[in-house]
This record gives sequence, structure tokens and C-alpha cells, in this order.
Amino acid sequence: MRAVPVIGVRRVPELWRRFDVTVRDLPLGLLLLVGSLVPAFHNHGTQLGGLPGRPFDVLAVVAVALQCLPLAVRRRWPVLCLALVSVGFAVDQLRGYHSFAGTAVPVALLSVGSHLERHRRATALLFSAAYVPLAVALHRLGSGAESPGEFVLYYLALALPWGMGSWLRSTRAAEAERRRLVAEHTRAAERARIARELHDVVTHHVTAMVVQAEAARYLTAAPDRLDQALTAVTDTGRRAITDLRHLLDLLNPDYGTEARTPAVGRLRTLVEQTRRAGQPVEFTEEGTPAESTGSADLVAYRVVQEALTNALKYAHGSRTSVQVHHGAREITVEVSTDGSGSRAEVAAGSPGACHAGSPAASPGGSGRGLAGLRERVGVLGGDFSAGVRTGGGFVVRARIPAGSPS
Repeated sequence: MRAVPVIGVRRVPELWRRFDVTVRDLPLGLLLLVGSLVPAFHNHGTQLGGLPGRPFDVLAVVAVALQCLPLAVRRRWPVLCLALVSVGFAVDQLRGYHSFAGTAVPVALLSVGSHLERHRRATALLFSAAYVPLAVALHRLGSGAESPGEFVLYYLALALPWGMGSWLRSTRAAEAERRRLVAEHTRAAERARIARELHDVVTHHVTAMVVQAEAARYLTAAPDRLDQALTAVTDTGRRAITDLRHLLDLLNPDYGTEARTPAVGRLRTLVEQTRRAGQPVEFTEEGTPAESTGSADLVAYRVVQEALTNALKYAHGSRTSVQVHHGAREITVEVSTDGSGSRAEVAAGSPGACHAGSPAASPGGSGRGLAGLRERVGVLGGDFSAGVRTGGGFVVRARIPAGSPS
């Protein structure tokens, strides 16, 4: 015996959802229609009013069809569905067929409560008012054994599926609102992430270009050194364009699995670029990077980049030390710069250590640099601090757990 492919079976729900909603709702109506026409089920359905049972005839088939077939449009046109089902139910009860098709009434009420968006109260009042003459007619035509309380009880029983449908509708609305808020939060977080990337890239490269251009003013008497300074400006500008294009790729829906972040191995290039801008930098890198660092390598790169940018801004020409250590489960970074206490204080954002919660601002700056680094390191579960060193200068330290999801 040939086995049914598992993939084919799994695709059945997907293929079924591709059909129009009317086609998907039709089978229930057909099932009730067939069941109601089975002779064994005649006169075994809902009996309201105590009318004696009557054999099925052509009108009975019409009443059954009116109750069953409109269920195909119960989600697309719920009010029309309920109206047709109600007419068929009224004929069914007044003629005494008492067919199994009466089951369609609560189904139609459930659909109205669940899918009707507008005029819900008016619809409820209209059908409640239509129930009154039906109940009166059935009471008069019946044997008289039915008390008015039984009609009221049946009405309350019909209100139950309507209430269940209303609950389903409110649940769907709440879930849609939750998804909307999650989507908005995700978009806001993505915009903030891209803004941080732009801040890091643009600030570092432009700062280096400004410093190099300022130095070039005083090198007109030394053509060789002037040429080197202008070449450095050009190279920095090209790197800025490359990094900006890389960031813009993040906005591309087709952006795939390429490496989206600079590797820690590019730190040497970053240090060399800072040296060419006139900042003496000592660079030390120890240990072997882990096979899977997740986002840790990007965060380490950004910590060094932001610290060197601050060194160029506020302690230009001062000796700077960059130390990076790769551990089995974390990356530690320390960037220290010699200089006056006032400059270090400006770069660090405030006197003393600068930990989470304290603003990292500088005159004329947005203060996003160090604050953004604290946030990035904190997301990965690491530690970050920036503060003035004893005797002048400032230091930035970060411990970044490796292997976090990117």
C-alpha cells in the first residue's frame, strides 16, 4: 500500500485556506441539509410551540434548504444568512416539520455575533422583535401546553451563541491590537538600531575627516605631509560611503544572510585610520575569537569606534590605548586616553564613572554615543562603564558576553 507523502498532507490546510470563504463555509450547510432530509431524522429537530408533527413535503424541503444553504455566506454576509435561516426556521416550526435543520439557527447567530462589525445593536433588536410574533403564533397554533416562560427560555438559549460570537470578535480585536503594538514596537526598535548605527559610522568617519582637514591647513609648506593628510581624508570618506551603503542594505527587504556587522578583525584598520588622523594609539588584541560570537563582535567594534571618536574630539593628540581580549564566553574591551581632566570629563559625560541610567552628553553633541553603547552591551547581558581616570584622561570599559543571538 502506497503511503501518502507527509509534505502533501501538511499542505492540505494551506490549500484549503486558498479557497474563497463561501466555499469553505458551504460544507457545514450541505451536511445539515443532507442530515435533515434523512427520514430517520424527520420530526426529531427543534420543537417550539407544541405543534403536532407533519410529514415532509415540498415545502418542508424548501424550509430545510432555507435554513441550511445560507450558512455558506455566514461570514461574508452574516445578517443575510441569519435572515434567511430565520425565515426557514419560522416555516419549519409553523408547519410542524420540526426538522434537524433548526440547528442552523444558533450557528447563524454565532456568526452574526462574531463577524458583524456595524449596527450590531439594531440587528439584535430587529431579530428580537421578529421573534415575538413568531412566539405568539406558535403559542396560539399549538396545543396550549407550552407556557410563555418556555418561549422566553428558548430566546435566552439563542442569546448564548450570539454572546459567544461577540466574545470571539472581541478576542480577535484584542489580538489584532496586540499584534499592531508589537509591530510598532519592532519598527521603533529597528529605527533606533539603525539610528545608532548611523551615529557610530557617521560620527567616527566625519570626525576623522574634520581633524585631518584641519591639520592640512598647516601643512601647505610640507607638500608630502599635505598629500598624506588629503589622502587620509579621501580614504576616510570612501570608508564612510561603504559603511553607509552597508547600513542602507539593512533597509532592503531582500537583505539576506551576509555579514551585517564589522568583524572584530577590522579593529586594526580602525586603529590605523585613527592614527592617520593624528591620534597616537597603542593596540593590543589577545585571545582567539569564539567560533560563534553573535552580536558581540559588532558591539565590541562599536565600543572601540565610539571611544576613539571621543578621543579625537576631546583629547586629540593624547596617547590612547586600546586593549581587546577574546575569552571563551566573552569579549572585554578597554580604551583609555591620556589628557586633561576637563576633556576626559566631557567625553565621559559626567564626573566619575558613567553607568547605566546616567546621561552621556557633551557640549554640542547629542549624547547618543555612550548611552547607545550602554544599551547595546546591556541587551547582551554585559557590563559597560565610562569615566574619568585618576590623574586625568578617561577610560571606557566593556564586558560583552559572546554567543548571543544576532
